[in-house]
Amino acid sequence: TLQHLKGQLNKRTVKKMERFVAYYRVGSIQQGVSGLGIDAQRSAVLNYLKGELPIQEFTDIETGTKKGNDRIGLQQALQYCRDHKAKLVIAKIDRLARSVSFISKLMESEVEFIATDMPTANKFTIPSYFP
Repeated sequence: TLQHLKGQLNKRTVKKMERFVAYYRVGSIQQGVSGLGIDAQRSAVLNYLKGELPIQEFTDIETGTKKGNDRIGLQQALQYCRDHKAKLVIAKIDRLARSVSFISKLMESEVEFIATDMPTANKFTIPSYFP
């Protein structure tokens, strides 16, 4: 019966569809033609998501040595992740920040993030990537 089938479906573990928000950063317009360009980052993110599309994308054009709090696109991406219970996905960890203190603060925030170049990294291993 239909009721029986509904009960069986409810008992099964159905993988919850994850939501992702993409964040891209380049240090200058000139980086757009290099391997660090937005198109290359977008390609890495889409490849990681295996056909899924991020629910939103945000971009900053400024150097990675600036504090993350100054990056409007990053702040918008983090807020969007909080509002939509999404994970932040970036192509490379150095596109997010080059400071272990900033990465540590982000790891303590409410937003989970994934770097496609280190997808298995976690709060214990990421600090070792920053000198």
